[in-house]
Amino acid sequence: MKIVFDRENCIGCGSCVAACPEYWEMGDDGKANLKNSNEEDGKKVLEIEEKGCNGQASNGCPVQVIKIKE
Repeated sequence: MKIVFDRENCIGCGSCVAACPEYWEMGDDGKANLKNSNEEDGKKVLEIEEKGCNGQASNGCPVQVIKIKE
């Protein structure tokens, strides 16, 4: 499965960082960063074994820019 993050539309609320700091951090520009991710079609993408706390990060995002694809 993989995380697909639309960083361009992130509003920088930080809920993903609060829910899952091992995968998420705040960037210098005030938007979230998905750690160790690659870029695909203008989105940040990271392969993961299991949802773990990323499910909470996705569900807690007020603008729904974090998707978990199985």
